[in-house]
Amino acid sequence: MADTEKPLLIKRYASRRLYNTETSDYVTLEDIAGFIRDGREVQIVDLKSGDDLTRQYLLQIVAEHESRGESMLPINVLNDLVRSYTTQATSVVPQFLAASFEMFRDSQSKWAESMSQMNPMAKIPAFEAMQAQQEAFLKAVTSGIPAKWPVSDKPAPEDDEEEDLDAIKKQLAALQKKLSRMEK
Repeated sequence: MADTEKPLLIKRYASRRLYNTETSDYVTLEDIAGFIRDGREVQIVDLKSGDDLTRQYLLQIVAEHESRGESMLPINVLNDLVRSYTTQATSVVPQFLAASFEMFRDSQSKWAESMSQMNPMAKIPAFEAMQAQQEAFLKAVTSGIPAKWPVSDKPAPEDDEEEDLDAIKKQLAALQKKLSRMEK
């Protein structure tokens, strides 16, 4: 049985083929993406040099998904990322992104938990904090000065945003009713 606590070791041969050391077979980038989606960490190393190639391959997976129209990164975010490589914010960006995704994962877990309790009006946890953190990030990247997170002086939500949230809540309630009927 594979030890899922340790990263899955993938070796890249000189032929550029990727070899799964746990299952002793060759894998593709899509296979690696599947391992990651299943919650598995991976480490990709060059067999000959021992260099860690994980970052390079993960970026390649993201680029392939983006090029196939599975766009998850808006143009303005990509522009901000490129811009951050040439500003003083370079040292802040990795910590911000890691914290943002950690908050996102926590929020997803809490949302799934509230959905399992069939509470359609449950407020999505940490949404406001994520929004404040995003605003602070954009402010830090554009000014080159690290900001304090979370930002507490954000403007009050507009009526349109409240109407959108109400519409989403109604759609969520309707979906839950459908799911309840399907379970019976």
